[in-house]
Parts: sequence; C-alpha cells; structure tokens
Amino acid sequence: MEVTMKLNAIQLDSAALSLSVSGDIDFDHFEVFAEPLARALDCRVRERQWGADRHQWLLEFEGTPLWLNYEFYGNICWLSVEREADVEVLEYLATLLTSHL
Repeated sequence: MEVTMKLNAIQLDSAALSLSVSGDIDFDHFEVFAEPLARALDCRVRERQWGADRHQWLLEFEGTPLWLNYEFYGNICWLSVEREADVEVLEYLATLLTSHL
C-alpha cells in the first residue's frame, strides 16, 4: 500500500538556505511522512538521526546533500542545504512539491 504524504504549505527561504514544509506530521511516526517525501523528491536517504524532540535525516539529491529536519515542539519541518550554491536545488524541489499541495 502506497502511503501518501499530506502537505499544507511550502515556503522557500533562500537567505536561510531552507525550504519549510508544513503537513500532516506525527513525531512518533515521522518515517510515515518522511519516506514518501524523500520518494517524491527522488532523494536517497543516507542516514536517520533522532532525539527527544527532533528528527534529522540526511538525504541526497543528485549528489547534493540535504538535511530534512523536524522539531516536535515547534511542529516545524524543513529541508536545508549547507552551501549557498545549492539553493537552486531547493528551488527545484519546491516545484516538485507544489503538485502535492
């Protein structure tokens, strides 16, 4: 059975090198949201980290590392890149996500 993610909004913040993602996210079952998101973006999951109030996954899109973060207390989720030159990757991924709004 294919699990579909539910997105409410996306917002690119080029200055912060991030793309915020708002959706139906359950902290305890983050993978139910994150795995379909990674597939929709054609990203490979490289590693998964989590703590008491945060998930952080390292994804890769065509050689570009991306961090997928989710913080429980703020109920915020975002993708980020480390280099300013990779903001164009976030811009492209934002176009892919618009079809899921």
